[in-house]
Parts: sequence; structure tokens; C-alpha cells
Amino acid sequence: MSYGSSSSGARGGRRVEYGRTYVVRPKGRHQATIVWLHGLGDNGASWSQLLDSLPLPNIKWICPTAPTRPVAAFGGFPCTAWFDVEDTSVDGRDDIEGLDASAAHVANLLSSEPSDVRLGIGGFSMGAATALHSAACYAHGRFTNGIAYPITLSAAIGLSGWLPCSRTLKSKMETSQTALRRAGALPILLSHGRADEVVTYRNGERSAEILRSSGFQFLHLKTYNG
Repeated sequence: MSYGSSSSGARGGRRVEYGRTYVVRPKGRHQATIVWLHGLGDNGASWSQLLDSLPLPNIKWICPTAPTRPVAAFGGFPCTAWFDVEDTSVDGRDDIEGLDASAAHVANLLSSEPSDVRLGIGGFSMGAATALHSAACYAHGRFTNGIAYPITLSAAIGLSGWLPCSRTLKSKMETSQTALRRAGALPILLSHGRADEVVTYRNGERSAEILRSSGFQFLHLKTYNG
């Protein structure tokens, strides 16, 4: 396992400082690279240790750390967060600038991977929300701000998360047959516990329903008790 230094990106005309990025290198032939995104208040180190223990020798894992920023859900208290959030639900206010900035940061991390390697994005809780936003940007071909999405995704994974920007996704996808074609071919795995008290199971279920109705038919929702 190795790590890189922090990096920065523009957001709303100012710089956002991302934390340290941790890399778990494949122990076998390198066939896929997945950027894995932690939840609210966490960092890339904890997930890199867990992912390093999985029997998946052909996957390279990139585990970045989100910027530290004020979070509305915590009354403005600063912590690591991929975007600002008030409510962890599909009906919550969307911090589109923060979502786009983090999705662009993730795409940049994947942009230098070898051309014969499949690219994926996954995450937990807020990280899952960012991964699903990235998947929607990939299918649509551009970020919400209109800038072209630069990479080709092969898969997206969301554990105990929710779908941001859900109210506009379907109408956005319906404007382009190319977007619908990309959406229909992208494998998405969602996983959610029925007793989740942070992001309720119903929000995970609704996220899956909205994604499917927007053209993401290659989607599987795995449900757990607990």
C-alpha cells in the first residue's frame, strides 16, 4: 500500500484542498482500478486497510480523502466531506458545486490509468452518493456544470448511500439516446441494510427506483437485515 500527497481543485472560484490519497496496488495482474470514497467524517486510510485485506488480487484501489469543509448537517462544524449536506436523502438539498468538484477529482484520479484497465467508482454513505453522481455524469456525458465527463466507467458501487440530484436525473437522461445507451450498459451494485438509521433503507430503495426509471437497467440492489 502506498499514499500520495494532498491535492486541490477549483470550486466556485476558490481552491478546495483534498486530503491524502492511499493506493492499494494489485497483487496479481492489474485488470481494474476502482476509486473508493469514504463516508462523512472519515478518510481514505481506514478503507484502504480494509480493501487491502480482500481476496481481489487484480484490482487496484485508490482511496482519496475528502476536503475538510463546514457541513450543514452538523451545524456548520467542519469535517471531511465530499460535498455539503443537510439531509442524507434523495429529497435533500443538493450541493451541486461540491458534487461536481468531487466527481471531477475522482475522474482525474482515474484519468492516467492504463487503457486496457477497467475503471470503476464506489463508496460508502456520502461516498456512495458521490459515486452515483459520478455514474450519472458519465452516462450524461458531462458534469452538471456542463463540462464534459472525461473517462469511461465500467462499474459503480454504492453501499448505504443515496442518489443526489434525483429530481432532475430522468428528464436529463431522456434528452439523449447516447446517454440512455451508456446508462443501460453500466453495471451498478447498490447495497443497503434495512435497519440503517443514517441513510434509511427507503432512501436506498428510492435511489434504485429512480436510477432504473432513468435508464440504468443494469442495476442490482442487495438488501441486508441490519
